[in-house]
Amino acid sequence: MTALVDKPPATMEHLPLRHARLPRWAPILVVVVSFAASGLVGLLLGWGPVAIVVLALLLYLGALPLWSRAVENRRSANDRFVTGLVWVALGIAFVPLVSLLWTVIGEGLPVLDAKFFTWSMRNIVGEKGGIYHAIIGTLLITGAAAVISVPIGLLSAIYLVEYGGKSRLASSIRFLVDVMTGIPSIVAGLFAYALFVLFYGPGVHIGLGGAVALSLLMIPIVVRSAEEMLKLVPADLREAAYALGVPKWRTIIKVVLPTAMAGIITGITLAIARVIGETAPLLIIAGSTDSTNFNLFKDQMMTLPVFIYYSYTQPGNTPEIARPMAWGAALVLILIVLVLNLLARVLGRLFAPKQGH
Repeated sequence: MTALVDKPPATMEHLPLRHARLPRWAPILVVVVSFAASGLVGLLLGWGPVAIVVLALLLYLGALPLWSRAVENRRSANDRFVTGLVWVALGIAFVPLVSLLWTVIGEGLPVLDAKFFTWSMRNIVGEKGGIYHAIIGTLLITGAAAVISVPIGLLSAIYLVEYGGKSRLASSIRFLVDVMTGIPSIVAGLFAYALFVLFYGPGVHIGLGGAVALSLLMIPIVVRSAEEMLKLVPADLREAAYALGVPKWRTIIKVVLPTAMAGIITGITLAIARVIGETAPLLIIAGSTDSTNFNLFKDQMMTLPVFIYYSYTQPGNTPEIARPMAWGAALVLILIVLVLNLLARVLGRLFAPKQGH
């Protein structure tokens, strides 16, 4: 007796496990050909560089998927089209950034010298001075703002994650933090001015007021970033500490915070970088001066954003001197933000929890 075996239909096709692939250099070749063809069309029609680049990108997004569809398959063609869109979007995002850096470096680099960093503008008339007083003011005011906002923001985030949970108070705090995130910076300056008028009288200009105004902008950023980092700490670590009889406050200090410290430091650095370039609140409450002021509790204090503003908008009788100094101060401000980000990465690695093997 023979067993009956069903035979597959004659029309069934076996799909191959492997198919032809385009070479690795195919996208580069398509980019070169697209720009060459677009450049030729642009020269013939008298187009500008922007139109040539746009046409080249469209040719690239159309030619590479069509080539992939002919050699590979539809899925690979769709994948190459989406990948091309991602690369094009990345390139478009880099255009303003590169343009900004190119302009600031080109305009500000020739101004940088020893005098620019070590002199102030006191008694400087008709010649180039320096930004020493603005650097000192920026560091002091931003540092004071960090001293005010970091403890408040971090403790608030600890309450929201470890104690508040989904309570009504915690929900209200989160709502208020979200509202504070969208407060215009000039409103923070007006609030700080109104607060210090109560103690110093009308017309007050003081560095500490600038620190309070900047702290209002920093606190919500610190709260939200620290809250998200604390949420990422696995609950198993907390439960293991509780099982050993460790109280909750000690678990937070010894387990939760060290685990999330790298992300918390990054969030604090981003908050500092967010406020270090603010101009409006400092114009209102910190004021401006040509001299170096080390006292946050007395008299006006110059900062880099305010120096840039006045040097470019009110250059006086020497715009050929004041405006290049504004570009130089802008370059220094960017370098300070760069150093802060590098410092955040280093501190993040130092404070990151050690992983056993």
